[in-house]
This record gives sequence, structure tokens and C-alpha cells, in this order.
Amino acid sequence: MAAVRVRQHVNPLSDKYRFLVEPPDWATVYGQLARPLHLDIGCGRGRFLFQMAEQQPAWNYLGLEIRQPLVTQALAHRDNNALANVHFIFCNVNTTLTALFANWPNCPLQRVSIQFPDPWFKKRHQKRRVVQPELVAELVTLMPLGSEVVLQSDVESVAVDMSDRFNEHPRFQRRSQHWEPESPFPAMTEREIMTLENRLPVFRSVFTLIDPATAEHG
Repeated sequence: MAAVRVRQHVNPLSDKYRFLVEPPDWATVYGQLARPLHLDIGCGRGRFLFQMAEQQPAWNYLGLEIRQPLVTQALAHRDNNALANVHFIFCNVNTTLTALFANWPNCPLQRVSIQFPDPWFKKRHQKRRVVQPELVAELVTLMPLGSEVVLQSDVESVAVDMSDRFNEHPRFQRRSQHWEPESPFPAMTEREIMTLENRLPVFRSVFTLIDPATAEHG
């Protein structure tokens, strides 16, 4: 895929990005709608999902991205390669996630990944980070028991912050209290590849959605 010049930082709290997205007709988006769905939040150019679709073709993949030029490019690549199990949507996940699945009853959302999101280092900007309590609560309503959320960052403070937001919700259980030593995926994002090539650490955590009764008595 040819490179597209886009802004690296997009403020999700800007009025420009606080909009709802009309959900597509999912039955026309995916060739086989009943397949398990992997949602990648902040998918960038989509290269990770294209690799996943090739290596795990029994899944459907959905990438959400707030930078429209990247979505346009990813959709073109999908169409040029006739891929029936990958889709991309330009949206702000923090304003439109639930609405996206409003017309997909019993959506098989088995896996969510949030990988190397914009760190927003300055304290006054951290409210712009993608993982907020509201997003975590929305995912609980959309995901079935046993489904997983995978978090990755090359910035430890960001990984801690994301993990803390999921730890705070009683329905999510962290698989290990230590950072995961390896990615659970057979593919890597561009940022992950660059980080590992520079012999720098990646901070990973995996959460499972558990039964309400287990959460109450755990």
C-alpha cells in the first residue's frame, strides 16, 4: 500500500470528530456474518488486520480509525484484493461504538485489540486517550462471555493506564498480573515491528470478560 500523509495526532474531543456513524448493512459487508469478529480500535493503515485476515481466515475483522485518509486507503486495498472478511470504518470510537452495532443482533465480537494508541503524554491531554471508563463499559455490553481484550503499547505508562481502566471494571479479569511476554497474535502492527527491531520492550495485557456472578464473588 502506498503511503498517505496524514496528521499523526487527532484530537478526539474536537467537535469535528464528535459525530455518530450510520451502521452499515453488516450482511453485505461480510461474506459470512456468523464468523467470530475481531475489532481493532485505532487500526491505522490496516496492515495488521490484513495480515490477520490472511493467517486466520475463519475470522471477520473490523478496523476503526479516526484518520479518514487511512480508512480510504485501507478500503481501497481491501477492494483491490477482493477480501471478504475485512472492513474499515472512519469514526471516533468514543462517540459511536454502540451505534455501530445497533443493527447487528448477537454480534459475535469475540476479540478486541487496542494497540499502540496515541499516548497523549501531557497531563492535560490525557482525557483524549482512547481507553476511557465509558469505552470499557460499552465493550461489556457488546462482547459475549469469554471474549478477550488485548492491549499493547511501547509506552509503559500508557499500558498501565489502559490496563487500569479495564481492571476497574468488575466484568474484566486480567489474565496475568505481569506483562505478557509475547503477543497472542500471529501478526504485528507497524509500530510493534519497529519497537522490536530497536530491541525495546512492548507492554501487553490481556483481559477476559467474565460472568457477572463470578465478578460479584471473585
